[in-house]
This record gives sequence, C-alpha cells and structure tokens, in this order.
Amino acid sequence: MLFAFLLLSSGFFLDLVVCAAAQSELRITTIKQDPYTMSKGGQLEGFCMDLLSEVAKKVGLKYKVKLVKDGAYGRQDESGNWNGMIGEVVRGEADLAIAPLTLTAAREKVVGMTKPFMQTGISILLRKDISEGAGFFDFLSPFAPETWVGILIAYMATAASIFIATRVSPGEWSEAQSERNRFSFLYSLWYAAGALTLQGAGPHPKALPGRVICSSWWLFSVVLLACYFSNLSSSKASESSHLTVKGFEDLASQDTIEYGCLAGSSTLAFFKNSNNPVYRRIYEHMERTQSFVSSMDEGVKRAKEGSFAFIGESVSLDLAVARHCELVRVHEVIGMRGYSIAAPLGSPIIKNLSVAILQLSEAGELAYLRSKWWASSCIADKAKPAAVQPHSLKGMFLVLALGLGLGTLLAVLELTFKSRRKAAELQKSCCAVLTEELNLRLKKSSADKPQENADKEKP
Repeated sequence: MLFAFLLLSSGFFLDLVVCAAAQSELRITTIKQDPYTMSKGGQLEGFCMDLLSEVAKKVGLKYKVKLVKDGAYGRQDESGNWNGMIGEVVRGEADLAIAPLTLTAAREKVVGMTKPFMQTGISILLRKDISEGAGFFDFLSPFAPETWVGILIAYMATAASIFIATRVSPGEWSEAQSERNRFSFLYSLWYAAGALTLQGAGPHPKALPGRVICSSWWLFSVVLLACYFSNLSSSKASESSHLTVKGFEDLASQDTIEYGCLAGSSTLAFFKNSNNPVYRRIYEHMERTQSFVSSMDEGVKRAKEGSFAFIGESVSLDLAVARHCELVRVHEVIGMRGYSIAAPLGSPIIKNLSVAILQLSEAGELAYLRSKWWASSCIADKAKPAAVQPHSLKGMFLVLALGLGLGTLLAVLELTFKSRRKAAELQKSCCAVLTEELNLRLKKSSADKPQENADKEKP
C-alpha cells in the first residue's frame, strides 16, 4: 500500500511539473529583418510575428520574444560551435527561433526544424538600367503576333477588294474590250502598301466603289500607325527594364558587373558545395574578389548604386523589388529551399508546430500574410506597356470590313445596272450579259498590264 501511495504521489507530482512547464512562457529568439521582424514603438511586428501569433493560437503557447544577441542567423565555426539563433537554441538559451531560417542539413543535425512556412530559392538582384541590346525584331514588339496576322489579312483583303471593285465598276472601267485597266492585282497590292505608309501611289480610283474602299483603308492606316508609333515609343522608354543578365550562366560568363552574396550565408554554402561548373565559377569569383556583403541592406544598396548584382534569397529580393522600383529580380531561381522554425533537437513541440503551419497554409493564411508584408509601393503604370492585341483594334477592323464590303457591293450594283441596260438593247437575258461582263473583266489577259508598261511603249 505504501509503495502504491508513493507511486501515485510521484505521478501526481510529475503531472504538476509538466503542466507548470506547459503553462510557462517559451523563450523565442528572432532577428531584425524587414519585413519578417521589425521594431515599431517598442514592439516587434512583421511577417514572423504574425505567423508566431497564429501558430501560438493553434498550439496554445505562451511566449516571450527577444532579439538574438550577436545579430546572426546561425553558422558553425571551425571548432564546431554555433553562433546566432541556432547557437542560442543549441545552448538552451532559447526554446524556439523564428526568422527566415533556411532549412539545411547542417542545421537539421543540431536542432529540430518544422515544416517550411515559406518556399524560397537563390536568385539575382540588379538595377533596371543595366539593359540588354536591342533585338533584331524589336520593331515588331508594339503589336502582338495575332495583331500582325490580322493586319496582313486586312492588307490582302483590301488589295483584293480594290482589284475587284476597279474591274467590276463600269465607272472605273467602262469598256473592258478596248480599255486598259491599271488596277491589276499586283498594282492593287502596291497601291495598298503605299497608302499604309502614307506615301500614296497614284493614280487613284475615280469611281465611287474604289473611293469608298480606299477611304476605309486610309482611315484604318492612320489609326494603325498612330497606335504603332505610340506603343513603340513607350517600349523604347521602358527598354531599360530588360536585363543583360538573365540567369546565373550569364552572370558567370561576364566580367563587367560585379556580384556577391551575404557572407556566411546558406547561399554562399550552396555555391561552395555545388559540383555545377557554373556555380563553382561564381563561388571562386566571389572568393577571389571577396565581393561579400555583411547584410541584406548592404547588398540592396550596392545593387541600387549599379554595376553590382546581389545574389540572395528570392523572397528577400522580391521584397527589395517591391520597395525599390529601380531594382528588378531575374526570373531564374535555383536551389529551392524553405524557411522553418527551429527548436531543440528532439523537442516534442516540433510536431505540433508543423501541423499548425500546414493548417495555416491550407487555409490560405500564409499567402495572405505574404501579400500583406510584401505589398509593392511601386507605381504600376511605369511597367512596360503590353503589346496591342487584336481586340484593341476591333473597331477599326470592323470599319475596314464594312468599307470593303460596301465598295464591292456598289461595284457589283453598278455593273448590274449597266448589264440590264445592255441586255435590253441586245434583247438578251440580264444574267447572261452580267456573266459575260464579269468573265471579261475578271479574266487574266495581256490587256491587264500596268500603265507604266503602256507608257514605256509610247513613242
């Protein structure tokens, strides 16, 4: 009985100790970095503070946050000791470390890491005015490919309509048997091209159907050229947003732009341990020139000054782009990794923290916090204008189509009226006369030579 009583008493005492420990405040270490953790009015705020608050609600934690003493994330020295937030967790000076801590194999050996609350990688930050040379076909950029196809179709349709109207219309070509018709299909193409470039190519159609078609084409050409030159001017004005360095291979292959990363960071370790020849060249260059920076702010500052490419975490570089409109991040991202919360090795709380992070991710809370703290302050209208799409000019395409249709219809009506009069005179069927006239006017013959050739034959 005495043994059982002592056993029950010991169990009760242990439960009290565990409950007291569970209710005690956790010591959490962090580091100042915009926008993860920032000081405002004596209080800490930022993405990590909001994340900590949401996780604490789900897990039921009480905590007290303090800044890391040495201002470092955590790196192992030659003797095997860790500094920064990782070192404080290893030595028991902190129960948790919440910050943009990259999940690495070396850190995973000495501390426990939760599921990542943010995915990131390695990318490059540059000034926008480090621009690339103009491409051979940059003059086509004001219009989308679909728009150019639409313009080509409109051009061919206009030339064909001019050809048909000037041949069918009796007012343009009254006697098909004896008169020459200058408006062959090739000349119609040349005439439409001259109008498109605002140069003109006379003589012009003299009958109403041809003039209706040409007027529609002239109006279409004026609006089209106005849109083209306006968009081309805007594209040239924002040409500086194009980068000559589009990725790490471009960076390693040039020696004009200096580049570097944060000293002692996981980014540097990635290049140091990589077997990729390009990444090895980048690491050797940084080691040879000692082009490291001591902080993220210093890297952003040097990138803003120009002729320097800062290599860092893509998430942090995105923030710099959102805050500094003269900067841009290249699209290539390598070495994908995640940011995690660190706890002592074997701590049972890691499982609960990981579950809470996954719940926040599935509920969209992490995406909301990302958009909240990474909001851009740059003016959107400074971005490069988009190429003009076909629907932007649909009104002008419609006007042109109506003009072509109306002109062709007028030509056919003119020929129909003439055929009716001629049929009455010859006492033939109107349809037979009309068919004969159309065959005569549209068939290919030597009489369709351009007027230039006829002028050359004159003595």
